[in-house]
Amino acid sequence: MRYLTVENLSYQYDNEPVLEGIHYHLDSGEFVTLTGENGAAKSTLIKATLGILRPKSGRVTIAKENIAGKKLRLAYLPQQIASFNAGFPSTVEEFVRSGRYPRKGWLKQLDQHDDEHVQASLESVGMWDNRQKSIGSLSGGQKQRVVIARLFASDPDVFILDEPTTGMDAGTIKTFYDLMHHNAHQHGKSVLMITHDPDEVKAYADRNIHLVRNQQLPWRCFNVHEADGEVSSVD
Repeated sequence: MRYLTVENLSYQYDNEPVLEGIHYHLDSGEFVTLTGENGAAKSTLIKATLGILRPKSGRVTIAKENIAGKKLRLAYLPQQIASFNAGFPSTVEEFVRSGRYPRKGWLKQLDQHDDEHVQASLESVGMWDNRQKSIGSLSGGQKQRVVIARLFASDPDVFILDEPTTGMDAGTIKTFYDLMHHNAHQHGKSVLMITHDPDEVKAYADRNIHLVRNQQLPWRCFNVHEADGEVSSVD
């Protein structure tokens, strides 16, 4: 099922073109990576897709329902989102548990199923043993992992992730990729992840979208679908 479709999207800063005529899509049940050289506007593309930035032109279509016929839930993790100060009034577990409430309603109590989901989310990023610690006392990499755990706990249909493995060790990164692959292939989730290391995640991803700057027209981008060997211009 197609969850996200982007057609002829263009974006510019002031009068300088950044993205031009971009087409791509995202289906349920697939793990897709988004790559490109530094300055290829990967994060800008995601923000323009989500409406955080207003595109110059183009159309973005997001499905209303998931494969089960329920309201589609989308979660976005910006790059380096974790910035809690030392006095942030929450433990790791409390913060991750808060990700469950939007699914149940804020006035309903969490049950054993929710507790199990929270534990699995924290274990997936190697933070279960730190569940009683204050978030403000953690390192930057640990905070990033806690934010990702909360994202998992919210159980969205679509994950939009901007370099989420920053600050993770090699073992945690592998566990994270395994989980993303499992969520897509076993639970019909859809994952779009910006990465600076496509070789590291190649074994887990179904296909890759690659942005390349045109040498004649700085910042003009093209869309490369590497999974099926097809290289297609999108202008």
